[in-house]
Amino acid sequence: MLDYKLLAALAAVVEQGGFERGARALGLTQSAISQRIKLLEARLGQPVLMRVTPPTPTVTGRRLLNHVQQVRLLERDLQTRVPAVHDGAPQRLRIALNADSLATWWAAAAGDFFIRREVLMELIIEDQDVGLKRMRDGEVAGCVCAAERPVAGAKSVALGAMRYCGVAAPSFIERHFAGGFDGERLSQAPAIVFGTDDRLQHRFAQQLGARDPLIHHLCPSAEGFVKLLESGLGWGLVPRLQVEAELERSTLLELAPAHPVDVALYWHYWRQGGELLTDLTRHLRQRAGGWLVASDGA
Repeated sequence: MLDYKLLAALAAVVEQGGFERGARALGLTQSAISQRIKLLEARLGQPVLMRVTPPTPTVTGRRLLNHVQQVRLLERDLQTRVPAVHDGAPQRLRIALNADSLATWWAAAAGDFFIRREVLMELIIEDQDVGLKRMRDGEVAGCVCAAERPVAGAKSVALGAMRYCGVAAPSFIERHFAGGFDGERLSQAPAIVFGTDDRLQHRFAQQLGARDPLIHHLCPSAEGFVKLLESGLGWGLVPRLQVEAELERSTLLELAPAHPVDVALYWHYWRQGGELLTDLTRHLRQRAGGWLVASDGA
């Protein structure tokens, strides 16, 4: 029989990114939460955490965390049907989401669901190409990412595609593309890239025949990304939804209007996630299409 106090300690350490913060979240001392993890490992006869910074779950640890996520959601259903078991604490739903979705459609599409169901949202920001790792590690109950194939025990549904366009400030275009725009000139002009996992600029450049490697700045902020583009620092791929006003004011101009990049987005959720995740999935399928473009899977 699993001891859920021990599982709660494991979840807190991983979700909070350390023993001290995990202990604080549970109202324990660091020594107490460490003892709970050691007891869990002793009972299982194998480690559940790799003691690195931040602590990382082992394969067994990931399985336990996946279980914890699903139990939390099923408890929500039970509390709805049997109010006497409700401890008064609000439900919190951890979701991995890419920064561009957060900066554009997510709040408008999902916000009213969380208001209506009185659920607290906890977002973990990850690039759309790697967000599924959080799901695999058992850290989140749901995930919006570019991967179609779900992890074991989960399902995925297509939401639509985020359309990106290559843009730059007029001053940047004048400096780098005064003689015309082509792949060779693009290879020599600095790009702005969100992070090391961001391959959108590379995909766009390859379409136009640019050479690798791209010269680029790094800016891990969706809002800051656009500010740097407007400053004339570089060119980059941004969601059209995010820069409609800038394009209208001509503070940003499209580099190649005939070459947008569409990134299909998928919602991943646990199969045994209870009614809350089922209802959120239905809600997202109905609402996301108002902002995303149709994709092959949607």
